[in-house]
Amino acid sequence: MVKPTNLPDVIPIFPLPGALLLPRARLPLHLFEPRYLAMLDDVMKTEHRAIGMIQPNGEDRLHSIGCAGRVTAMSETEDGRYMITLSGMSRFRLREEVEGFSPYRRAKVDWTGFEADFGEEETDPGLDRDGLMDLLERFFEDRGLSTDWDGIKEAEPELLINSLSMLCPFEPEERQALLEAPSLSTRRETLVTLIEYALHGGDDERRIMQ
Repeated sequence: MVKPTNLPDVIPIFPLPGALLLPRARLPLHLFEPRYLAMLDDVMKTEHRAIGMIQPNGEDRLHSIGCAGRVTAMSETEDGRYMITLSGMSRFRLREEVEGFSPYRRAKVDWTGFEADFGEEETDPGLDRDGLMDLLERFFEDRGLSTDWDGIKEAEPELLINSLSMLCPFEPEERQALLEAPSLSTRRETLVTLIEYALHGGDDERRIMQ
C-alpha cells in the first residue's frame, strides 16, 4: 500500500475538465496526445506510477486541490493510443508548477491534510440509502440515463457515493466541490444537494443566466 511518505513532492499533472478521481476509486482514461504519451512513458519508470488529476480553473490556471492516481492497468491500441486505469491514492494541494523541459505539466504538491485518504474505507452512518435511491431514480429518469440498479443498491457506502460523484453528469465546478468534501458524509450531502438542484431546474436557470 502506498503511503504519503512514499509519494514524491513533484508529480506530473493532467488538467482535464470534468474528470473526477477520488481516493480508492478508479478512473479510466484514453491517452493519445504526444505529451501525455510521454508522461505515461515517464510515469511507468517510477515506483509510485502517480499522475495528478486536477481541474482547470480558467484559461491557464488550476484549482488548488486535485487527486493523484496510480496507473494500475494499461493497454495499447493498434494506432498507438493507450487506455489506462488510475486507482485513486490521495488528494493533494497544489503548491506551484515546476518549469522544465518536459512536454507535460508538473507541479510541487503537498499531501498534508489528506491522511485519511490513505486509511481504511470510509463509512457514512447518516446515509439514507432508500431515500438516495429514490432521488437517483428520479434524476436518472429525468436525464434519460440508465445504470445497474442492482449493483448500486448492493454497493458499500463509499463505493456508492464516490461512484455516483464520478459518474453523474455534473459541471466541473460541481465536481470540484465533490472532490474537496472533507468526509464521505459531506460528499454525500453535496451530491444530494446537486441532484436536487438539477431536478428543480438548476440547469435551466444556469443556461438562462449564461
